Amino acid sequence: MEHAVFILWAYLGVAVLVAALVLYVAWDARRVAARLKALEARGIRRRSAGKAS
Repeated sequence: MEHAVFILWAYLGVAVLVAALVLYVAWDARRVAARLKALEARGIRRRSAGKAS
């Protein structure tokens, strides 16, 4: 029975860690997008955006 408890806690720990990583990536993506938008508002363009006409 103790093995089952250990396995359940291990799965729970991994699930919490994966959820935390997903939330961090989503938060970081929003932060980077906001920073890019601020830079573009200042006139700084990305090279991948092509030439502005």
